[in-house]
Amino acid sequence: MADLLVTGATIIPVDAARRVIYDGAMAITEGRITAIGPRDEVEARHDAPQVIDAKGKVMLPGLIDVHAHAGHGLIKTMGMEQANHWERICGEVYTTGSTPAFWYAEARLAALERLRFGVTCGVSLLGGGDTIMRTDSPEYAAAHMQGVAEIGTRDVMAVGPTRAPHPLSYATWQADGRATHHPVSFEQQRATCEEVLSRWHGANAGRLSVALIYPVLRDEHECNMAPRDYEDACRQARIIRALAREAGVVFTQDGHWRGSVRRAHDLGLLGPDTLLSHAIDLHEDEILLCADSDTRIAHNPSAIASVMGRCPAVELIEAGATVALGSDATAPDRSADMFRHMQQAMHYHRRHFRDAGILPPGKTLEMATIDGATALGLADQIGSLEVGKKADAILIDMQRPHLYPLNMEPFRVVYFANGNDVDTVLIDGEVLLSDGMPTRVETGAVLAEAQAEADAMIDRIGARDMLGVPPGFWGQARYDGGTV
Repeated sequence: MADLLVTGATIIPVDAARRVIYDGAMAITEGRITAIGPRDEVEARHDAPQVIDAKGKVMLPGLIDVHAHAGHGLIKTMGMEQANHWERICGEVYTTGSTPAFWYAEARLAALERLRFGVTCGVSLLGGGDTIMRTDSPEYAAAHMQGVAEIGTRDVMAVGPTRAPHPLSYATWQADGRATHHPVSFEQQRATCEEVLSRWHGANAGRLSVALIYPVLRDEHECNMAPRDYEDACRQARIIRALAREAGVVFTQDGHWRGSVRRAHDLGLLGPDTLLSHAIDLHEDEILLCADSDTRIAHNPSAIASVMGRCPAVELIEAGATVALGSDATAPDRSADMFRHMQQAMHYHRRHFRDAGILPPGKTLEMATIDGATALGLADQIGSLEVGKKADAILIDMQRPHLYPLNMEPFRVVYFANGNDVDTVLIDGEVLLSDGMPTRVETGAVLAEAQAEADAMIDRIGARDMLGVPPGFWGQARYDGGTV
């Protein structure tokens, strides 16, 4: 006796055989897949007290987002196209302008967005920019994890110290609305990371996990930092990398480009448990370094970094590296909708090569499912729909004008679907989204709380002037003041 049967769907399991199962079914027992195949065969062997009629829907593995930022969900477009004020706001909010309530509300909002879009697992850096993490105290990570746990999605929260030099000034907020500023050392941030690892890695029945991060070291850092500060940064990167190996967790970095992979190699940071984000304008030897070391790449085709340079994702894949898709969400100008990012990835690289055959939709779907699982060291658990794996699956409602007529579904869902077409989401066999509605929380309450915390944050940092429409928004082809 199974716990749940899903019947009648066209199933694209992204399994080893890369099958497409028309009129298929999947049986789930104790959170894992116990059968998947043609409906008549599965139904002949399995009964269940709960049955989901999925006729007219397409079933996929839950989508995986290997790079995004906690905190961004309550900032989104603030300061966007206003002389790089976006980066300044991020730095201020993530060090002095946020409270645990901010991180809790943002986590619930971002996790709900992911759930609504069929993203069952995602990386969330606890902060933004390429260096500012909220690791002065474990309470901020705890608030994030508690918020995600209430929604029910899988989350890989990345925590780590800021780039040297230290100390960096952080602030905590008192009940009377006053801020207390305090210096934070590398040692304090490292202790925070260790406590967060101990408390949260593997929590919530394994749906929550922790990764470690140290900021990327690029040419400008060696050139512009005092020699002692740069030496400290290299030493600290090795310490955090070693801690990740000792704990058996992913080590990630945000913002690789033009020689920084070579530096990471020289520092001993690469390997199959390393995930490098963006990786734009890599040199040929860096592509080979990634492939030879089995280092994994988080490609964010919709990110501003992909405007400033190009991730050689196709070349990396052809060299043998694992390249997975990230949203870099949810701000300043992009969402957590992985369908959007799959479509962006195809057009991005096809335009570069001037070849419409680059990144076939099947490979692009792999990048958002099984390749994402591989990048996170979870391919034995999630990323495809196979017997024995955790039952993380989504149903796409094909009864939509933009998805009709019903044929060539593997093409149709990648080229035409969007996150709002997701009807049902299962994680560990638990139905977390049904008929497009979350089952654990009330959407209005999550939104109201997010609004209140965003308003409080804006007032704390005095950023009301960042909410208007800037000069140049209308009537001209480019902003005079530059863009982020």
